[in-house]
Amino acid sequence: MDKIQKLAIGSIFIGAIVFALKFAAYYLTGSIALYSDALESIINVVTAVAALMAIRVSAQPADKNHPYGHHKVEYFSAVLEGVLIIVAALMILRESYFGLLHPRNLDIPLEGLGVNAIASFINAGWSWLLIREGRRMRSPALAADGRHLLTDVYTSVGVLAGLLFVPLTGWHWLDPAMAALVAVNILWSGWGLMKESIGGLMDEAVPEETLRRVREVIAINAEGAIEAHDLRTRHAGRMTFIDFHLVVPGGMSVTDAHDICDRIERSLKAEIEDALITIHVEPDDKAKHAGIVVLS
Repeated sequence: MDKIQKLAIGSIFIGAIVFALKFAAYYLTGSIALYSDALESIINVVTAVAALMAIRVSAQPADKNHPYGHHKVEYFSAVLEGVLIIVAALMILRESYFGLLHPRNLDIPLEGLGVNAIASFINAGWSWLLIREGRRMRSPALAADGRHLLTDVYTSVGVLAGLLFVPLTGWHWLDPAMAALVAVNILWSGWGLMKESIGGLMDEAVPEETLRRVREVIAINAEGAIEAHDLRTRHAGRMTFIDFHLVVPGGMSVTDAHDICDRIERSLKAEIEDALITIHVEPDDKAKHAGIVVLS
């Protein structure tokens, strides 16, 4: 079992612990805002399970029906997570609406707020770990899970701050109002997550900085060739797909052209982990005099 799967399993256990703590905080206080916070934690557990399943499928090797691998399945997991986040937000808005119609007097004990604060502290540490490792290992499912948890932390801090004012001001409508703000923030997070994941499903190109590095590596390591053009890139989970045309002198042997391609591939894979590279070799009469100039 690799580190990504271990982190995904850890998310399920952390999510269950945080949910138990937040539900206990709601039980102690009766706060709609804390109920909304606990409800989102249920979604955290469900999405952590979905992320684990997606990561396990994406780790399977390429087969006859999936010659390019199963990497994109992580994007489906992230889209599902976005949908579930939005569903949770709508449920919270419903509770907030009825809470605003019929505000309840709340006697909020510090114990309840303290339990919720402990849960938020756990979420903050775990979300930071997931985002860092998800980016480092280029796992969309893991990074999406971390960003979702980080949103949960922000909303929990806002809820706690708002609830501290309820006994001080006597504004009992503040509890459902804070729950509504939590829901709006969750909606925004869910939309952003879905938008980013759909970009991956649509074969979005790599970031501009990564593309610049790819062009530099090709230019430096293609000595003996004339130029490279029609460069295309895309992401699929942890994999980066790179393909381009490499123009070589018409009289060059197949062996020499192959050696140049091997040199470029080795350098690209050293620069970009998990890169899958396809190079189409062309003779000099196919040169476009545009694209990547080979540095000699």
